[in-house]
Amino acid sequence: MNNETGTSDVRSLWKLIGGSAFMASLCCFPSVVLVFFGLASVSTAAALSDDLYWGYNGMGWFRPLLLVASALMVVVGWVVYFRKEGICTLNEVKRQRQRVINTSLVVGTITVLLYIVFNFVILTELGIAMGLPWESSRLWN
Repeated sequence: MNNETGTSDVRSLWKLIGGSAFMASLCCFPSVVLVFFGLASVSTAAALSDDLYWGYNGMGWFRPLLLVASALMVVVGWVVYFRKEGICTLNEVKRQRQRVINTSLVVGTITVLLYIVFNFVILTELGIAMGLPWESSRLWN
């Protein structure tokens, strides 16, 4: 593996981490965007985020679907990443299990932390600044 290929593989892994954390946050992101661009009132955006996040009005399937899709993104990304690294068979996974475990733990941890920071810090603070009633969602409350 040359250095340039390794760098692009790591970049693709970072894109996957960011993409999966963003996808998991899609229950709140649309509300912030709609209010920011003036496409919805604060009360409409708050109702939308309540529906998507808490599952009101028959939307109970939405948030679990986002979390499952995000987890699948991470798993597919792991498979693609490890195959590009030459780890294609179960025997090769067994031989390099420490590397596979360490990479998986780092990617999983960073994905969860990025989701928490993006959803419960950045989006929450942006929403509160725009008037959305999300004060109770702050991590430090």
